[in-house]
Amino acid sequence: MDAKRTLEFNAHNIAEFRSNGGKLGGPFEGAPVLLLTTTGAKSGQPRTSPMMYLPEGERIIVFASNEGKDHHPSWYHNLRANPSATAEIGTETFAVTATEITGAEHDRLYAIQAERYPGFATYRERTDRVIPVIELTKAES
Repeated sequence: MDAKRTLEFNAHNIAEFRSNGGKLGGPFEGAPVLLLTTTGAKSGQPRTSPMMYLPEGERIIVFASNEGKDHHPSWYHNLRANPSATAEIGTETFAVTATEITGAEHDRLYAIQAERYPGFATYRERTDRVIPVIELTKAES
């Protein structure tokens, strides 16, 4: 998907998410989706990205798959520059801190996601890069 189509696709999904209490239809119907608002690494402006996540107990895990492209998604670069962000799940909005997961835990979590949603296995096959796995931890109030 080219950049313009991706922006349009994301804008549609963000609007649908917010108007339907955090639920999406189409290819995302029934899937766990959140909105992540990061601070642009270069612009300093807020950037919101819809994405699937893996709920694991109290943990919120996201994957910088970028559909298997050979470069990381912008939101990943934004989190590397500033790990403080905002997440929206359902109708709840809260501050989070991002931490990258590596090693065996990375592999374990990615395998779970790829088993539940085979598209993630396809993304991994499309690229030579290691797809980052990020834990979003709710910030203390």
